[in-house]
Amino acid sequence: MAICERLSYLGGMLVIVLFLLGIGNFAVHKAVLESGHPMLDALPAFYKSGGGRVSLGFEFVLLLVAMLLAANGFPGMGVAYGIYSLFNFGTAWLVLTGRI
Repeated sequence: MAICERLSYLGGMLVIVLFLLGIGNFAVHKAVLESGHPMLDALPAFYKSGGGRVSLGFEFVLLLVAMLLAANGFPGMGVAYGIYSLFNFGTAWLVLTGRI
C-alpha cells in the first residue's frame, strides 16, 4: 500500500510540474507570436489566424495529453514534455533575443 501511495504522490507532483511547464510554454509561445519576427511570415495563415489561437490551441492539446498520460501511469510522457519544453524555451530565447 505504501508503494501505491508514493507512486500516486509522484504522479501528482509530475502533473503539477507539467502544468507549470505548460504555463511557461504558453508564455513564450505568445511572446514569440507577438514579437513580429520575420520568421513568422513563413508560417501558414491558419497558424497565425486570430492572434495565434490555432497554435495556442495545439499547445493546449499537447499539455492536456501529457498531463492525462502522466496522471494515468505514463511518467515517460512527463519526461517527453519536459524535453519538448526545453527545446521550446531555447528556441523562444533565440528568437526573442535576435540570435536567429
